[in-house]
Amino acid sequence: MRVLTEDDVRRLLPRPEECVELVAAALTALADGRAEVPPKPAVHTLPGTFANAMPAAWPERGLLGCKWISIFPDNPSRGLPTAAGVMIVNDGATGLPVCLMPAAELTAARTAAVSGACVRALAPVRPGPVAITGAGVQARSHLRVLEALGCDDVVVWARRPEARDALVAWAAEATPGIRLRTAADPAAAVRDAAVVVTALSIGVEGAELDPSWVRDDALLLPLDYATSVGPALAATALLAADHRTQFEAVRAERKLGDYPSPTTWTGALLGPAAVESPRGRVVCQNLGNGLSDLVVADAVWRAVRDNGVGQVVDGAAS
Repeated sequence: MRVLTEDDVRRLLPRPEECVELVAAALTALADGRAEVPPKPAVHTLPGTFANAMPAAWPERGLLGCKWISIFPDNPSRGLPTAAGVMIVNDGATGLPVCLMPAAELTAARTAAVSGACVRALAPVRPGPVAITGAGVQARSHLRVLEALGCDDVVVWARRPEARDALVAWAAEATPGIRLRTAADPAAAVRDAAVVVTALSIGVEGAELDPSWVRDDALLLPLDYATSVGPALAATALLAADHRTQFEAVRAERKLGDYPSPTTWTGALLGPAAVESPRGRVVCQNLGNGLSDLVVADAVWRAVRDNGVGQVVDGAAS
């Protein structure tokens, strides 16, 4: 088995547009029932924290693996990341673990790629900017994907001005193809936006977007559960989920408030059968699924084999 560092993963990740293709295929397979992805179980050590196991298998492609990730919201006060985890890639023919990699870069790339697949297929015909609320890791990974998709007009709002300013400075160098503007408040950020990506900390109070602020044909991509795109806004839209069973499990735990049930899978809107984009508002509650992680991790693993990267650990497949 090869063990990678975060720098290894960063260097070997596919280009953003390739990640979009990979996760779009994965989401379609998930919707079609061609992959095995159980709802992710959660365990807890402290109130407000959790850890998820995210196993996945795609038999027709011989893919097998599992991500283990924890969320500890108070970690930044300790100088530690909120989310931390690892991804294990197994050989689909033997079950042997072949690669162990840290999950931070992988998760950021995967999450943005899932949003990118939705933007590519479901963004409204009427033009408008992309709005992002939040200025953390996900804002940066989303800007990379948006640039790759040719979305050049993005407006950002953040709760902390210093985080917003740091994002603007970063984007000037990292994503020069994007004209990044700032908004004074969330309403101004989303009012004319064709696509809205919400990336605040889960559970922040008072962050829910008023439906009257949002275009009636907007695509909404909440990364923060119901923090920003609440039940009232979701009720005005076609609601899709990347994993409907997982969504219902989360909803049953009241982590989504009074959210309605999704009417379709996100992958069903992306596949060949989806010949026409939905009209009106669309909310894609992509809560995260192990198959999207696995297809990106498998691409990293293939690059590892081609380049001989990583430390070989004896006693397992290498």
